[in-house]
Amino acid sequence: MRQLFIALLLIVGVSAASAHQLRTASTTVLFNERTGNIEVAHRFFLHDAEHAVKQLFDKKADIHQLESSRSQFSAYVQKHFQLESLNEKPLPLKEVGYEIDGTNFWVYQETPIVEGLAGLRIRNNALQDIWRSQQNLVNVEGNGPIQSVTFTVQDEWLEVRF
Repeated sequence: MRQLFIALLLIVGVSAASAHQLRTASTTVLFNERTGNIEVAHRFFLHDAEHAVKQLFDKKADIHQLESSRSQFSAYVQKHFQLESLNEKPLPLKEVGYEIDGTNFWVYQETPIVEGLAGLRIRNNALQDIWRSQQNLVNVEGNGPIQSVTFTVQDEWLEVRF
């Protein structure tokens, strides 16, 4: 019985460890007619952000305690996310802010809605430079049906059309 219990603990431990190996983040791109802006909200698991700041910036980085670590991570995320029109005209995103909310780290951006936009070209390779398994889901909402694209390390730009 004791051996069975130990075997079960090992299986659960290995499953939990491997489950965390799937690194994912999600981004919502929302066309907000009320504000006239395309609002972008990036959500990272806080646990992943904690490990990332230590690898990206400094072993002493601390996303919980240091404003500088939070600011650096936000700037990093913004550098690795871009929007363009289908004719490759950049849609410059402005930083709105960032916050820790429970088990998540959020980064917010926005840009004015462009008239006649037929779709978006999206680039999102945040954290893929340190974790090749990182997947970044982007949901586009508020301009027709919700559309989603998922970035893996092989993807540079993906498109949605309205």
